[in-house]
Amino acid sequence: VDSESMAHLLKSGGYQAELSAKDADFIIVNTCGFIGPAKEESLGVLREMADLKNGQQRLIAAGCLTQRYGQAIMEQVPGIDGLIGTRRWMDILEVVNHLRGAASPEPMYHLPGDPTVGQDEGKVARVAIQGSSAYVKIADGCRRPCAFCAIPLIKGTAVSRSPESILTEISELESLGIREVILIAQDTTDYGHDLGIKDGLAELLRGIVEIAPKIDWIRVMYAYPGYVTDGLIDIMAAHEQIIPYLDMPLQHSHPDVLRAMRRPANIEWVHRTIAKMRSAMPELAIRTTFIVGHPGETDVSFQNLIDFVEEMQFDRVGVFTYSLEEGTSGATLGDPVPHEVKEERRATLMTRQQGISLRKNQAFVGRKLDVLVEGNDSGITIGRSYRDAPEIDGLVLVEGEMTPGEMVEVQITGALEYDLSGVPAYQTEHQSS
Repeated sequence: VDSESMAHLLKSGGYQAELSAKDADFIIVNTCGFIGPAKEESLGVLREMADLKNGQQRLIAAGCLTQRYGQAIMEQVPGIDGLIGTRRWMDILEVVNHLRGAASPEPMYHLPGDPTVGQDEGKVARVAIQGSSAYVKIADGCRRPCAFCAIPLIKGTAVSRSPESILTEISELESLGIREVILIAQDTTDYGHDLGIKDGLAELLRGIVEIAPKIDWIRVMYAYPGYVTDGLIDIMAAHEQIIPYLDMPLQHSHPDVLRAMRRPANIEWVHRTIAKMRSAMPELAIRTTFIVGHPGETDVSFQNLIDFVEEMQFDRVGVFTYSLEEGTSGATLGDPVPHEVKEERRATLMTRQQGISLRKNQAFVGRKLDVLVEGNDSGITIGRSYRDAPEIDGLVLVEGEMTPGEMVEVQITGALEYDLSGVPAYQTEHQSS
């Protein structure tokens, strides 16, 4: 979303995008930097672009990595001409214009000490459209105290966008024919707290349903444990548009590990709330993520996590190995769990979840699901059901070639650990008649 917003500002300032970096005057790399692997990936792309650029091109490092490490990035990647942090992404046109008009090739550091992500968003939509789906950022930053997480260091505390601006954007997306809106923030369930709005996410969803009735799917990502309210459950259950899918990163199940993480440690709340959600929405798909190898995780607490996953039967699970991040409160705990133990635990948990995911998928064989078409090739259509968030969950493979953007009813005929396969329902209806 930040990349799309920066691109919009640059286009409004007279610049145009190029398909290839070698043809551009400015190469902007919007980095991630909240855990070690993301940092290394971002540095790798920056080095690649620095090696690629010619004498006339300018390379700008933007985003989280830059915000977190500042001028130290210049030392690791010679050839960067400008830095802009994630808190002031909306100043990208100023940075580009400065570098364009500079008489000397002196690097530009645009890292003002703003305490949070700026609210002066340059009147651009905080939206990223991908096919018939669109991500809409409803807030930025986070006020949660998780010991392992660097996001508050990078973004600052949570800043909610006004309901009016969000609803206006979603109304415009509806007019463009967008089929799916995905609400994102570091913590969507904290939406509106800083604005004094009680149960802000539920209220926002109520407004979206009223203003954009033609959008097929409204998907909620990144809910925080303990803040999935009865009001949120009720609004999700009451409106078919709000699909029965929730991404709620739990991170662990053992109270001692959760306390070390500075996360909510009331596992009974998780049991009660998920039971309440499943009762209200029998078709609910839950995605969660866990961290293995956190300081203090023993063989006993890891077994507790395995047992918890077996008991809860989540639809989708992602597993990360712990990454020690300097500057976080958890850094004082060190990194005592050996790398090979972390990897072994990750593989064990993912293998266990694969069996659960396969059984969950097999339960859909013989049923019909609406599938949002994303593409086709060689006689096969690729799409997603309501159970599948873009890029992170599974796919539905359908016989025949259908038009991207269509919503097609599919008879499910096969299931793997992550993906489903099927045929258009009208074919089976025709055969039976």
